[in-house]
Amino acid sequence: MSPGSSPSRQDEPVQAKSAGFSLETILGDDHEQIEHPSAKDAPEGWDEEEHQMHVAQGFCVECEDQPAQLHCETCADDYCEVCFAAQHRKGSRRQHTTRPILGQPNQKQANGTVIANGTTSQAESDAMHVDGEQAEDSAEESEHAVAGALSAPGAPPGVQQSFTGSTVGDWFIERAKYIPIRLTVQERKYLRLLEAALNVSEYTDKIDTLGASLSKAKRIVHQIRELCAILSGLVLAADYKQGQELFSDRDFQANAEFYQQLFEFGRRHKIMNPDKMRSTYGKLIYLLQDSQTPEVKDLLSFSCVKPIKTVYSILEEHEALDVLRDDLVAVATKEIYSEGRSRREIQKDIKSKERAIETLASRYERKGPSQEKIRQCLYSIGDNHAFLRTNRDPCDRMIAYLKQYFHSTQAKDSKSSLAIKSGKGGARLTHDHATQYAYVIQSLTLWREILHDMFHLWSLAEQDLLSENVPYRLRDTGQGLNRVQVAPKTSRMMHAILNRAQRSVGSWVGSSVIHMGDHNVPNALMFIDKYSQIYRILLPICNTLSQIPSLAENPALRSYIDDEFGSPENCIREILADFFRHGFDGSGAGNYFDAGSCIDGRLTSAWNWCSLLEKKRFFPVFLLTGFIGFDGEW
Repeated sequence: MSPGSSPSRQDEPVQAKSAGFSLETILGDDHEQIEHPSAKDAPEGWDEEEHQMHVAQGFCVECEDQPAQLHCETCADDYCEVCFAAQHRKGSRRQHTTRPILGQPNQKQANGTVIANGTTSQAESDAMHVDGEQAEDSAEESEHAVAGALSAPGAPPGVQQSFTGSTVGDWFIERAKYIPIRLTVQERKYLRLLEAALNVSEYTDKIDTLGASLSKAKRIVHQIRELCAILSGLVLAADYKQGQELFSDRDFQANAEFYQQLFEFGRRHKIMNPDKMRSTYGKLIYLLQDSQTPEVKDLLSFSCVKPIKTVYSILEEHEALDVLRDDLVAVATKEIYSEGRSRREIQKDIKSKERAIETLASRYERKGPSQEKIRQCLYSIGDNHAFLRTNRDPCDRMIAYLKQYFHSTQAKDSKSSLAIKSGKGGARLTHDHATQYAYVIQSLTLWREILHDMFHLWSLAEQDLLSENVPYRLRDTGQGLNRVQVAPKTSRMMHAILNRAQRSVGSWVGSSVIHMGDHNVPNALMFIDKYSQIYRILLPICNTLSQIPSLAENPALRSYIDDEFGSPENCIREILADFFRHGFDGSGAGNYFDAGSCIDGRLTSAWNWCSLLEKKRFFPVFLLTGFIGFDGEW
C-alpha cells in the first residue's frame, strides 16, 4: 500500500482517541455520552426494527387475519376483540382507552357492556364484573328464550339464559346453524349398516403405519373402496332393490352421493350423541380426512364428504326460517324435567309442548316444508337443550356447591381450606385458599362456556379436520402414532371462549396456553373428545352429593356417616374439598409441561382425581349411592 493511499492500522487508534472514542473513555463515568464517530453518518432510524410486512387495512394488527373491531388510542393500533383482551389483560395496559372502528357495529362485550361510539377503558369494563357471579353468555350464543314463554310454569332452568338481538328468533336462527337435524327412522337403518362396516374395518391399522410396501395414497384408496364394498353388501342384504341399484354398474363414482349420505349420517349422529360411536367415529373421520387429499381424490374419482344437514339449512332450503322467529318455538323446544315436580305439572308441560309443536307444524306447512319436517327440526332443537342440561349444567351445579360450602377468600378451618402445596398429596401447584378458589371457579366457568358452544366447536373441528389445505403428519406423541394437525378455526373459537371466561371471572390464575396441534392435543378430534368427557367427571359426583341426604334417612347408614364424617353435611364438604383441591392441582402427567395450570392441564388433573377415587376414604359413600364408574350409566 502506498503511503498516501489510506491511513494505516497504526493511525486508527490515534484517530479514534482524538475523537474521544477510546477504551479509557468507554470505561469512564461519562460512557453514556460517548458516540462512535461513524454513527454521525448513519441514516436516521438505523437502530429501529424494520417491519418486513404491513398489516392489511382494516385487519387486526396482532393476528392479522381478523377484521379490526377496536382502536386502542394509547397504543394507536387496531385490534380484534380477542387480541385486544389478550394484550390488555394485565399491567398498565388495562388502563388503555378504546373506541370502535368506524363502520363496525357497536360491539357487545361478554359481560353485557355495549361499546358505544365513545371511549371505554379496559379497567372500566372489568370493574363492572362481580367476582363469584355466574358467567353470562356471549352476544352470539346464549340460552334464554322469549320472556313470556320461559316465564311460564315448568320452564327448565337449564335453558333460561339471557339472549341478545331484537327478538328471540335471532338467537334461535344463530343457534340452529350448528344444530344437526335428528335422524329419521330410515336414516337410522343405514346408520346401523355404517357402524357395522366400521366395526369390521381395520382402516387406521392399515393406514397409520410406517414402512408399508404400497404408497399411502394407494393404501387409502384400497381401504375406502373396501369399506364401500362392505357397505354395498350390507345394503343388498337389508334392501335387495336398493342393493341391486348399487351393484348394477359396480361403479363407486356413480354412487358417490349414496356413500356421502351414509358418511354424513354417522357424523350427524355422533354430534347429537357424543357418547355413541366411541370406537368407530375416529375411523370414520380419519377416512374422510384422507379422502380429502388431492392425490386420493384423483385416484378415487369422487368425494366422500358433504356438509352436515342442520336445522338452519333445512328450513332455509324450504324458505321457512320464520318458524324460528315464532314466539311458540321457545315452548315447543323446551326440555321437560321431572326433578321435584308432581306428575300433574309434568303432564301439563307435555301437553303444552305438544300443542305448540302441532301449532307450528300446521301454521308453516303451507309455506314450504311438510309438517313432519318441521316437527323434526323442533325436536332437534329440543335435543340440543337436553344435551346442554346433561353436559353443561353439572358445571353450574359444581359452581353452586363451591359457593355454598367454601368462602372465596378465607377458610374457617383446615377442613374448609382449599390450599394446596406442590409435592404434597401429588399436587404440582402451590396455591393458598383464595387463589385455589379462584382457580377452581374459573376452570369450571371455562368448561361451562366450552360445553355451551360445543356444537359450534364441533362444526369448526370437522372443518379443520376435513380441510384440503391443512395437511397432517404422523408422529409419535408419546402415546403412540397420532395425526398431528393444526386446527386454526377451532383454536380461534377456543381463544374467544377463553376471553369470555376471563372477562366473566375478572382475573385469571395460571396459564392461558391452549394446546392444539401438538403432542398433548394432536388434532381437533382429540380436542373434541377430551372436552366431551367433562360430564362423565362431574355428573357422577353431582349425583352422589345429591343422594347423601337421602342416604342419611336410613338409621344404619346415618350411623356410618356420623361415625366417619360427623354428619352428612361434613361428608359432602369433605368430598368437595378433596375434589376442588386435588382435581385441580396440576397433577396427572409425567412432567410439568403436559399438565400444570394450562387450559388442557386442568382437565387432565380432574381425570387423574377420578382414577384415584377408590383410594379415598369416602369411596364407600359413592358405592352406596349407586356409583358404577365414570364411564357407566347414571
